[in-house]
Amino acid sequence: MMMQKRQLAAYRSSLDVEVETASPHKLILLLFDGGISAIRQAKLLVGNKERIGEKGKLIGKAIAIIEEGLRLGLDLEKGGELATNLDALYAYCSARLLDANLKNDVVILEEVEALLLDLRGAWATIAKPQELAGAGGSTGAV
Repeated sequence: MMMQKRQLAAYRSSLDVEVETASPHKLILLLFDGGISAIRQAKLLVGNKERIGEKGKLIGKAIAIIEEGLRLGLDLEKGGELATNLDALYAYCSARLLDANLKNDVVILEEVEALLLDLRGAWATIAKPQELAGAGGSTGAV
């Protein structure tokens, strides 16, 4: 147990460093990664009545990442139709995750995971190499 706590602390420390040094573009990728990871973990817990609270927390984490990280990062005034469409898609994803939690539905979780994976892939293709590495540059969110 003590070893797991040390490993978790080391992971959190390395993640903190990655976030602190990341470009705005890389931060968006990290948000996608966090949301996808939370959904994947939640999928493993669907149907496990003893860990239903943990599943709910993971889905809540994914929703928070979408709403507070990805969605709030949109510039609806400057981003035009693309930002408006992303806003609607993020709202859809959050609503679907709520449904998945209430219904214990892996299929819905997989649907949202696939959407986030597609968006992450598209976002990654527009990055400059130095942005993915965490160096300089300020691309910001759409």
